[in-house]
Amino acid sequence: MSETSINEQRVLFDHPIAPAMRNEVLSTLTRIEREENVTVLFACESGSRGWGFASPDSDYDVRFIHVNRLPWYLTVMPGRDVIERPISGDLDVAGWDLRKALRLLQKSNPTLLEWLRSPIMYRENTEVMKRLRELAVTHFSNVSGYHHYVSMAKKNFREHLRGEVVRYKKYFYVLRPLLAARWIREGRGAPPMRFADLAEATITDAALIAEINALLAVKMRAGESATSRRWPAIHDFIVSELATALAHAPTDHVKHSSVALDRFLCETVRSFDVVSPG
Repeated sequence: MSETSINEQRVLFDHPIAPAMRNEVLSTLTRIEREENVTVLFACESGSRGWGFASPDSDYDVRFIHVNRLPWYLTVMPGRDVIERPISGDLDVAGWDLRKALRLLQKSNPTLLEWLRSPIMYRENTEVMKRLRELAVTHFSNVSGYHHYVSMAKKNFREHLRGEVVRYKKYFYVLRPLLAARWIREGRGAPPMRFADLAEATITDAALIAEINALLAVKMRAGESATSRRWPAIHDFIVSELATALAHAPTDHVKHSSVALDRFLCETVRSFDVVSPG
């Protein structure tokens, strides 16, 4: 199990990807390119494996961005901009067309931004993705990102952490967005995907880190549906942090034009229009 430092502390994380599953993912992406006549620009692991606290029975949540051929963008009626495959065993694969991804990027869609920062990459066109990540930085909205994470934390707390018995993973479904909101509140921009990186940068209480590490260690050994009695120290931190997050009103200082996104879309589509998928 890997670890990362936080001051003198260490926060647990792990990104278990079985070699056989990685091969299956790569084969699936190649098959999608052939069947859909698209080019996959990048593919990553989302969900708990990307966050760094997967359970032994966690799914593989593969997410990708693809580019269609030029004629696809020139029809009167727009085509379907999502590609999905039926869940097969532990493998869940879905992707967005580049134009859809750029529309969401302009709105600072946190899901997309997390994909771009995933620690687990299966496929990547280095040149294209470097430009896309630069656009993600320049178009990030503190307001949109902050409200997304605070709303997520509030909803998950209300629905999953009110009782005396709690599923382990639900703690992280509240802790992670709360720390992401704190990250934005502290002026750090778009948050990283890995939970340990968030904790490393935003928590200085050694006792709280120790408690979170203990919960992480149990969670990564237990099944997705495993439960325990309430963890008081973590619960109290969540209550306090949620109140702080709800009381804060973030502001943006820049309005973002779509000109750079339009140019990027046009150049990328044209460069891949004559390329046959692998």
